[in-house]
Amino acid sequence: MIAETPPSYLRRLGTWDAAAIVIGGVIGAGIFRSASTVAERTASGAQLLSLWAIGGLLTLAGVLCYAELGARRPQAGGVYIYLREAFGQLPAFLFGWTMALINYPGSVAAVATTFANYACAAIGLPTPWVKPVAAGAIALIVGVNFFGIRAGSRMLNLFTLLKLSAIALVVVAGVVLAHGSFGAVLATDAAHPVPPGAFLGALLPVLFTYGGFHYLNDLAGEVRDPQKTLPRALGLGLGGVVVCYVLVNIAYLAGLGHGGLAASHAPAADLMRRLFGERGATVIAVGIACSTFGYCSIAIAGGARVLQTMGADGMLFRAVGRIDARSHAPRVALAVLGGWAIVLVVSGSFDQLVDYTTVGEWLSHAFGIATLFWYRWRFRDRPSPYRVPLYPLLPLLFVGTVLGVIVITAIRSPGDAGMSLLLIGVGVPVYYAWRAWQRHTA
Repeated sequence: MIAETPPSYLRRLGTWDAAAIVIGGVIGAGIFRSASTVAERTASGAQLLSLWAIGGLLTLAGVLCYAELGARRPQAGGVYIYLREAFGQLPAFLFGWTMALINYPGSVAAVATTFANYACAAIGLPTPWVKPVAAGAIALIVGVNFFGIRAGSRMLNLFTLLKLSAIALVVVAGVVLAHGSFGAVLATDAAHPVPPGAFLGALLPVLFTYGGFHYLNDLAGEVRDPQKTLPRALGLGLGGVVVCYVLVNIAYLAGLGHGGLAASHAPAADLMRRLFGERGATVIAVGIACSTFGYCSIAIAGGARVLQTMGADGMLFRAVGRIDARSHAPRVALAVLGGWAIVLVVSGSFDQLVDYTTVGEWLSHAFGIATLFWYRWRFRDRPSPYRVPLYPLLPLLFVGTVLGVIVITAIRSPGDAGMSLLLIGVGVPVYYAWRAWQRHTA
């Protein structure tokens, strides 16, 4: 009797689908809010725009490295797979423990709550509705993804178009408010001096806003012709993000001025309010809600693939590693991730989790890119379908930048950084306890 082949993922994502994942994973709510923080730490529009361009170029270095990693190992699981092959099961487990069980659901809970806040404000629902709406959004996303990656990508493509439409509306509003004069865009803000070193500190929120490009690698097992599609989609997606971010900041500066941007807590809403009144603020609230909903969709889909891969490896319960035979979706992993995110929403305990895992997330980027050196050495006689240009300069530049971000974050928030390292460290005894339990029950 021939053994039945277990279900696997189907490669259904084309170039646009994959690029939409990159765009949707990077653009959430950050660009609609973090520009104010960057303006507070800069003295001119020229400095501000240069930071967004520098942040985009640094992130592009990481994206090109991820493109080679994805082309070498086009499987679901992303960084978990790279760490497992290069450094062994323990580092891979610590990544999964920190990201798939804590950071991903914590981020989903936080962004789903942001979505609910904007959605409720747009349609006039009172504050008590925020948690039910956030939980309902997560449940809806999980339910749609139960039908497979094609259903999930269709929903994602729709919300990516909606978020790009919101960005286009902000850009148009800034151009209109400029009245044909863009002299204020690059001007120095004499009333807003900044201390030495603030410019470097302003790069932190920029890099955080560029985060999320790694989700496509989590879904690499479902990308068609991945050796060609992954590098192309990563480059197109992040290139589109950089253009959007620079244009939005030009619009903020043109419509609000550097000082107005620095003083604003919601620059997109303030910009739209100046042109269209409260109706404009409501419209952009809907746009931000669409943007955050799209991010949640990607984080849930990508995080579930990491959980599923860990389950298939025996690093979690085997049921989590199952792929549904009909939909080819990791339904158990989706339910686990979505259910845990809903618990965090209802309990309101996600803010601390996200703060505590920031250092862990950036460490995973550093170690993930570092595996590229191992792959180049281990498979030096085997050509890769895509090779990152300017090797080893670009991976060294990205890893060095990430480590610098970690150091600065630890200096600025030593408590959060310490808790992040503690959470990672707790995974070590959990790993050995789990392996012992597996040997006992085998």
